[in-house]
Amino acid sequence: MKTYLPKVNLDERKWRIIDADGAVLGRLAVQVANILRGKDKPVYTAHLDAGDFVVVVNAEKVKVTGDKETAKEFMSYSGWKGGEKFRSVAQVRASQPEELIHHAVKGMIPKNRLGRQLLTKLKVYKGPDHPHSAQQPATLKVAN
Repeated sequence: MKTYLPKVNLDERKWRIIDADGAVLGRLAVQVANILRGKDKPVYTAHLDAGDFVVVVNAEKVKVTGDKETAKEFMSYSGWKGGEKFRSVAQVRASQPEELIHHAVKGMIPKNRLGRQLLTKLKVYKGPDHPHSAQQPATLKVAN
């Protein structure tokens, strides 16, 4: 018996738009990661990219629960001694709110070539405007 492998047609990829206004960050990231991987489709295969494009708008209005706004920290390292920088969620939200969602989704996809390819299909925007209206994205609700 042979293993069935679906044909992934790149022309059938859809564009989906999600409004992050009032959505909880982790729940939003799970939904976005599943759409990027194609887990919501019957042709899902773990080692193939069968997912759709995702546009997330209003990234600055995403919620975090508990005291994560001040307690959770993002660390970056320059490579030099003493080159660690720590920023809280509030500081990241003030300067780069798109990075909150991008970082959360990145942690939920595979850490390999496929994961890097999947991340190119994620488009995150600070406000309600986006340049992808020509692709006619379908609106999705965030599961709370």
